[in-house]
Amino acid sequence: MKKLTKMLAVLFALCLALTGCGSDNQPSNDGGNQTANYKIGIMQMMDHEALNLAQEGFIAALAENGYVDGENITLLLENGQGDTNNLSTIADKFVSENVDLAFCIATHSTQAMAGKTTEIPIVATAVTSFTKAGLVASDEEPGGNITGTSDMNPISDQIDLMLQLFPDIQTVGFLYTSSEDNSVLQCQIAKDYLATKGIATVERTITNTNDIQQATQAIVSECDAIYIPTDNNFASAMPTVNEVTQAAGIPTICGESNMVRSGGTATVGLTYYGIGYQAGLMAIDILANGADPATMPIQGSSDFEYCLNGDSLEALGVTVPEDLAEYVVYPSAEAE
Repeated sequence: MKKLTKMLAVLFALCLALTGCGSDNQPSNDGGNQTANYKIGIMQMMDHEALNLAQEGFIAALAENGYVDGENITLLLENGQGDTNNLSTIADKFVSENVDLAFCIATHSTQAMAGKTTEIPIVATAVTSFTKAGLVASDEEPGGNITGTSDMNPISDQIDLMLQLFPDIQTVGFLYTSSEDNSVLQCQIAKDYLATKGIATVERTITNTNDIQQATQAIVSECDAIYIPTDNNFASAMPTVNEVTQAAGIPTICGESNMVRSGGTATVGLTYYGIGYQAGLMAIDILANGADPATMPIQGSSDFEYCLNGDSLEALGVTVPEDLAEYVVYPSAEAE
């Protein structure tokens, strides 16, 4: 009887071990640090080129490291279309689906997800200041379930580029969304830097894309140049801005290169594909290696690029300096 009891205990232990080995989310033993069937929710605030590129970079980082949608991971792709109610609904869906990780693109997406869970790891990108947005305790020690990559730009370099191309500027106008904390922060940094150079500033803010044309029309008569940060509403409507600024002969310095290609004049900034890719590597570290978001510092980009709109500069009668000539693009030619 004792022998039979022992044998049954051994068989029970073996069954438990085999059941554990069959779990979907356990690392494989192939030495490739891969996993089976991780579920990752991707929430994008709205549709525009920069945020699309961040998503592409994230997915590319996963795929290039062996994590492929439909093979060993499942990606749930959702877009809030700029509506905070949609973002809240998407966050609820990710929680109910019990995703293994949420990738949030832009501040409002991240805030929506953060408001629904303190357990699911969240990796975010296209957030200028995680601390300003109330998402982490500090960049060095986030302290919760959120980490990611910042889209903070080299703002002083952008202003220097503006003054290099347009040295006679006396007043700079600012256009941004009043509810986007990241836009407010970037503009304040730019204003402070311009103040050190004795240049005046004016501003117009919007609440949604419907206000963009009116705000742009109102400011062009008050300034010599316009600065627009990496603001999601303006990024999605740069052709509208361009119609007004081109007619008024006012240059526009933007937060990132896709805004320049859509009608801005010039920038030096990060690549959204790059910070999306960085975020993808951070997600892999969490899923494959058990890294804790609470102790993963917020990462910034060190890869910046110039972008000058040749069509805009020609219309403004500006000769491009030789050292910047290689960075000139012609959107009109690219569209053909």
